[in-house]
Amino acid sequence: MSEDFEPDVDDIKAMRSENGGADLKAFMRQQIANGRARREQPKSKPVLKPPGHKPGAWPPGTSPPGPPPERQIPAHVWQAAARHYSNETNRPDQPCDCGNCPEETR
Repeated sequence: MSEDFEPDVDDIKAMRSENGGADLKAFMRQQIANGRARREQPKSKPVLKPPGHKPGAWPPGTSPPGPPPERQIPAHVWQAAARHYSNETNRPDQPCDCGNCPEETR
């Protein structure tokens, strides 16, 4: 049957009387299926990732380059800054013993 078929009253009566009403049930089921097909959008296929792709900016087995040499901090400066931060955070009421603070804040 076509999707645009609009039965009239005589057609409905004929479908009810034939095959014990099975024709009318089949017709109504087909009408429901046609309506759902028009309403539902076809599901799109998911975009597949390239085979073997792993998220990240660098290829497997490599690492990004480190900071440039002019930005590398000497170990003793780093340790002093870490100690100063620890003193400020954990002991704010005690004078700082990092050696980098001015005399008035110690």
